[in-house]
Amino acid sequence: MKEDIEQPGLVAEVLAAHHLGQSRTWVLAHPETLLDEEIESRMDTSIQRLRDGDALPYILGKWDFFGLSFKVSPATLIPRPETERLVEIALDWLQQHPGRRRTVDVGTGSGCIAVSLAYHIYDLHVIASDISLEALELARENIRHHSLQNRVQVAAGDLLEAYSRQFDLVCANLPYIPAERLSQLQVSKREPRMALDGGQHGIEVLSRLIKDADHKLASGGLLLMEMDESQAQPMSAMARVHFPGGEIAVVNDLAGKPRILRIDN
Repeated sequence: MKEDIEQPGLVAEVLAAHHLGQSRTWVLAHPETLLDEEIESRMDTSIQRLRDGDALPYILGKWDFFGLSFKVSPATLIPRPETERLVEIALDWLQQHPGRRRTVDVGTGSGCIAVSLAYHIYDLHVIASDISLEALELARENIRHHSLQNRVQVAAGDLLEAYSRQFDLVCANLPYIPAERLSQLQVSKREPRMALDGGQHGIEVLSRLIKDADHKLASGGLLLMEMDESQAQPMSAMARVHFPGGEIAVVNDLAGKPRILRIDN
């Protein structure tokens, strides 16, 4: 199925910058630049892929998140601005708790959360875990790209089940789209279903993480979990059952939607 391209002028600028090996700012400053046949051909191929439904970040092979560049592929979700709010909250908490450094990023995907945290907190060590081996390989590449091999460790595993230790900070951007709704969304045709499908009600994986964290989140620790805005009430209720002494809050994302569950244990 072919699609119209949204914001065609912007997309053309981004693709031209990519294929010329320049910044978009450079492209805007040099409108007189002529493209040779090879670059024109590559541009045409990229535009055709967009019309065929491919996502722009996958065509570029990279995408920015929290001011950093990350390699992306169809093996993982495309990093999104909504998740940057989770990183902001985590960084603020880490800066306020210098003695709390045992951190895990569950469902790391491209590694964008783990890398962003370690990049900004110089003494932080993070475990970046995922059930997908393809995702972990991509995360490794992003970790190497930002020279964080000594402080970000990848690990294959299902949520927190593999760990006997407790963590001070647990961050997670897990599948949370209800299966029935997912099939109606364009994103399901572009990005990995395993990273999107949250089960019948969308909270299957999120619920399992809260149950795991019941014994794996250290006293005084913090859990941050991205969710759909419609899930704020049921997830808050579940958090209160498993963390009766904790402080439960729902935080708005940068668009003002209630998208982040916060548990201060």
